[in-house]
Amino acid sequence: VDQSGKMSVPVAYQGNTSAAVADWLNKGDNAWQLTASTLVGLMSVPGMVVLYGGVVKKKWAVNSAFMALYAFAAVWICWVVWAYNMSFGEELLPFWGKAGPALDQAFLVGRASLPATAHYRADGTLETAMVEPYFPMATVVYFQCVFAAITLILVAGSLLGRMSFLAWMLFVPLWLTFSYTVGAFSVWGGGFLFHWGVIDYCGGYVIHIPAGVAGFTAAYWVGPRTKKDRESFPPNNILFALTGAGLLWMGWAGFNGGGPYAANVDSSMAILNTNICTAASLIVWTCLDAVFFKKPSVVGAVQAVITGLVCITPGAGVVQGWAALVMGVLAGSVPWYTMMVLHKRSKLLQRVDDTLGVIHTHGVAGLLGGVLTGLFAEPNLCNLFLPVTNSRGAFYGGNGGAQLGKQIAGALFVIGWNVVVTSIICVVIRLVVPLRMSEEKLAIGDDAVHGEEAYALWGDGEHYDDTKHGAAVVPVTPSVPK
Repeated sequence: VDQSGKMSVPVAYQGNTSAAVADWLNKGDNAWQLTASTLVGLMSVPGMVVLYGGVVKKKWAVNSAFMALYAFAAVWICWVVWAYNMSFGEELLPFWGKAGPALDQAFLVGRASLPATAHYRADGTLETAMVEPYFPMATVVYFQCVFAAITLILVAGSLLGRMSFLAWMLFVPLWLTFSYTVGAFSVWGGGFLFHWGVIDYCGGYVIHIPAGVAGFTAAYWVGPRTKKDRESFPPNNILFALTGAGLLWMGWAGFNGGGPYAANVDSSMAILNTNICTAASLIVWTCLDAVFFKKPSVVGAVQAVITGLVCITPGAGVVQGWAALVMGVLAGSVPWYTMMVLHKRSKLLQRVDDTLGVIHTHGVAGLLGGVLTGLFAEPNLCNLFLPVTNSRGAFYGGNGGAQLGKQIAGALFVIGWNVVVTSIICVVIRLVVPLRMSEEKLAIGDDAVHGEEAYALWGDGEHYDDTKHGAAVVPVTPSVPK
């Protein structure tokens, strides 16, 4: 407040203070969005790299971690060269944007906008204006890129321990181009599901259901691990897995907190709900393990963290805290049942070797979250975020029943597209390079595939090479003076 009693804004927070501070730039929103983007990036590197490196058998630690690291780098290049605009640019088809680079200075420093997101009523009048955050386009490109990258890394979780690395190098750009961009544009970028009113606050339908379904589908085409690996696949470093899970949990503040493209009240609600749901999921899963298997599993707790995070994501900013708690209870029990009970009884699920159970932790949990969002989406919170006004979950009556139907139909589209497109991609890759490693490499693991090992120890699956591992030493009993 100045001497006259009027509110005054410090110069540093006003627009046009320099050539780099436009009058539309909100420094707080921009700072938060860059921070949120970096938190999501940390979920992948080092989060998922460390988690994958620790949760698999020792002979696959390097290969698994490297699949995640490669995917993160490859997505970046594809994203800025053509995939960003396919996901968030001008409409080409109702489910796809026009391909084009996001590299030009004039494009990146201008105000962010998603051109296909202007939403109109049935009579043609504007209902909700085009999405235009108060920060530059470069920030949106960054934020959305780390989402795309972690999706490919999640798909890799189904394929660890046998997919050819060369095949994976081809799979990443192909799946990003022909699957991820379709889901992103359809649900977020202004495609038909966006305008129809399907609710996906921050990635249940764009990231988690596609990752679970695509991973499971690709696992079918690649084939299973070796019989020995399927029967015995102990984590080589549970503490590493816990570290990765912790980075996921804390990084999810950027994941769901960045959804509104602003540091606003909806962002705060989303972060709080995320933690409520995840904590409840972990507690319920651990209790179920203790009751039915007599031992609370740490790896099970890691899975529960993931299912909780995934389940809340479609509705993080549009459900109340009590609903987040209910979603957490279900996130810790429904995927637990499908993974620990149903999977062992189902011939179909047994036939496909989904290494880390991504179909359960992301596919089932993402679908569960999407349906529960259709039940619990609160009308006032919906109006803070959604382009379709007066949206609500079935719990709140009115048109809520229709919303639940939209959630189910949207999920079916995403599932169907990913089954078909992922299958085509795998068949095409198979015509060029083998999808699987050779039997020799499958028997040996990292040492054969990369010539590198996770630990300086000789162990499961490696060739014993005394020039590399050291000659065997015969212990000698020291002489004892008489």
